[in-house]
Amino acid sequence: MSDNDDFEQRLRTSANRQSERLSRIEKPKSRRWFVRLAVLLVAFVLTAGLGVIAWGVSEFNAPGPMTDLVTIVLPRGAGVNAIARKLETAGVIRRADVFVIATRIQKTATRLKAGEYEIPPAVSAKAVMHILIRGDTVVRKLTITEGLQTPQALELILAAEGLQGDLGMAGGVSLAEGELLPETWHYKWGDSRDAVLKRMRAGQQKLLSGEWAKREKNLPFETMAEALVLASIVEKETGKAAERAHVAGVFVNRLRRGMRLQSDPTVAYGLSPDEPLDRALSRADLKTDHVWNTYIHKGLPPSPICLPGRASIQAVLHPMETKDLYFVADGTGGHVFASTLVDHNRNVAKWRRLQRAIKKEP
Repeated sequence: MSDNDDFEQRLRTSANRQSERLSRIEKPKSRRWFVRLAVLLVAFVLTAGLGVIAWGVSEFNAPGPMTDLVTIVLPRGAGVNAIARKLETAGVIRRADVFVIATRIQKTATRLKAGEYEIPPAVSAKAVMHILIRGDTVVRKLTITEGLQTPQALELILAAEGLQGDLGMAGGVSLAEGELLPETWHYKWGDSRDAVLKRMRAGQQKLLSGEWAKREKNLPFETMAEALVLASIVEKETGKAAERAHVAGVFVNRLRRGMRLQSDPTVAYGLSPDEPLDRALSRADLKTDHVWNTYIHKGLPPSPICLPGRASIQAVLHPMETKDLYFVADGTGGHVFASTLVDHNRNVAKWRRLQRAIKKEP
């Protein structure tokens, strides 16, 4: 081998060694750059994620977009997505997706209750969530007025907004006149009509049983059913609270003496049991023979003639002690009472003169 060849060989060997050293130096540097880049990317993702989370939390807690009270109905069986969309559509919340994610993170998505809600203005999505969790639904009212006949009460139940289903006659049992308690009843959107009807029926039974246990002694009737019948007559005879016990006392006296009750409302009911009679009674009506005509038949009629209220039931079980046997209207919405037929006829004549005078007025 020549000197030149030997020199070239040494040069190549030195170059290879230098290249190997350089490669050993560059590899750690490239790995460090890769790690730095990865760290930067992770930091960016974390920062962006934290920013999104912070925005979502802020959105969930911020005042809502509403400026007025909003009423909204959430149907039974609706999931959190459907609920959120309905809330967003109604303007209660700004973003349905934020509401869905937040409720799922807090594990409350399955605890949201259906019903009718009144959402205050500017309430946050978080506050809305808690309202739905508590089930702070709107409480509706249905008023059954004392003195209505049962078909009228059933019409009101059927017409009540928010109640669902048909009337099943309280579990398949036929409903008799007088069996419903006329009061103001509370219910919520989605309650069944039959459930409300059952509550009314149970309420009347509970009231009557409780008052019957506290009744006066020696009353001229023996059963709660008979007390209910007389209470219904008192209910129709007077709308004045101060008179109820007095009217009851008159009927109690007549029953004790075996006298006919001679109550106009019983005659009217027999002529029109499904709805109030829309005209005044005639003399012919008083002679029409039906089982509710207390001008013809002695004692109590076979059933109530309306829905008697609490005050009328209490009146017949605690009647006024009086000698009166008669009463007639006095033209002011009340009545004039009398213990003798002579006095009663005088009061009747006065009432008829008043009626004639009213008819003559232009």
